[in-house]
Amino acid sequence: MSTMASPVAEHCDVLVVGGGPAGSTAAALLARQGRKVVLAEKGSHPRFHIGESLLPANVRLFDELGLRSELERIGMRKWGIEFVSPAHPHSSFLEFADAWDKSMPYAWQVRRSVLDEILFRNAATCGAQAFEDCRVTKVDFDADGVSASAVMKDGTTRQWRARYLVDASGRDTMLAARNGWKRKNEAHGSAAIFGHFRNARRLPGKLEGNISIFWFEHGWFWLIPLADDTTSVGAVCWPYYLKSRDKPLRAFFDDTIALAPALQDRLRDATLIDDMVYATGNYSYASAQACGERHALIGDAFAFIDPVFSSGVYFAMRSAFGAAELVATELDQPRRAPAARRTYAALANKGPKEFSWFIYRMTSPTMRGLFMLPKNPLRVKEALLTVLAGDVHRVSPMWLSLFAFKVIYYLSWLRDAPTALRAWRARRRNVVQVGPTKGENVIVEG
Repeated sequence: MSTMASPVAEHCDVLVVGGGPAGSTAAALLARQGRKVVLAEKGSHPRFHIGESLLPANVRLFDELGLRSELERIGMRKWGIEFVSPAHPHSSFLEFADAWDKSMPYAWQVRRSVLDEILFRNAATCGAQAFEDCRVTKVDFDADGVSASAVMKDGTTRQWRARYLVDASGRDTMLAARNGWKRKNEAHGSAAIFGHFRNARRLPGKLEGNISIFWFEHGWFWLIPLADDTTSVGAVCWPYYLKSRDKPLRAFFDDTIALAPALQDRLRDATLIDDMVYATGNYSYASAQACGERHALIGDAFAFIDPVFSSGVYFAMRSAFGAAELVATELDQPRRAPAARRTYAALANKGPKEFSWFIYRMTSPTMRGLFMLPKNPLRVKEALLTVLAGDVHRVSPMWLSLFAFKVIYYLSWLRDAPTALRAWRARRRNVVQVGPTKGENVIVEG
């Protein structure tokens, strides 16, 4: 009886699993270090992905990758954020130029299929072996390195022997799921319904590219204008609300938009592209471990938080920069590896921790009031905008002002304690961990 021989394992310095912004950035940086890097992406580019809004802190990362001109070509400049509350007669506008660091006044809104492909192709240009339609199915660690197996689109298999593994598998959370490190955030859960529109009404002039946030009774909406006259619109809501759907997803989305009259007005003359609406369970989670011997988790493979402040791509890319430094230390200076792991773990946890404090309170009347009537005593508005810009990884005097903002929040909460307490109890009831609604056009991003 004949048997098919197993493929011979190919050797590399680093295997990166996942070709999204995190994996592609890490692969490019590691290849630029002169290492032999394999980048394995389970899908193929271009691919659909949500999360189109970037942060000003992304800009310097694109500069370091040499891709700023590409972002200017494909993106729409985003100078700030508009907040719209049903409890206030006006809109509130916050500009990134008013943050502590005035050198980062804008970011971009981008179509993720285009951005992700640019980053993936750049990794190959930098020298990484970049494979698409390559699903890594197994990884094993031993004292000397990592063995990995993958299945290609045509059913053939490949094997690699690597000195180091970077897990950028996104919400597949390859290592965290396998090793029992993944922890759902019991304090916060959310689900999303979204689609893309043409001819949505935008803000005038320079404000056209701003992201707009609309609060409504079950959560909040995003409105993200893209450069090709497409506008991304989505509702992030408590999972119980999506679970309550008793009609086709398109009709349910229309009914949900009607709960935010200001948004509905912006979409009065708009057309839903391809009549497609999507739903997904965007549950917050984090891995109990960010790295260890011969491995690091980056981007959504490590943690995912509510997308209200558009932090996903920035955290993905920033963790990739940190992981590239960690890999260099572990491979070249192994005696320093334990300290380097602690440094990377602190970096990976820092961004989600700082943003989560705001996310957990985003739907509270107290926080809504502070966003809708922003003031700058003790430079608290500047500190807030610094966080919203993603500039949370540097030593800065803004941290004292951010502490003052939190004090103001708690004092305001106490001043209106009955209303705040009712909202807190409602939030406690709403945090129900359930799966994504079943039905047509339901997707889970990976």
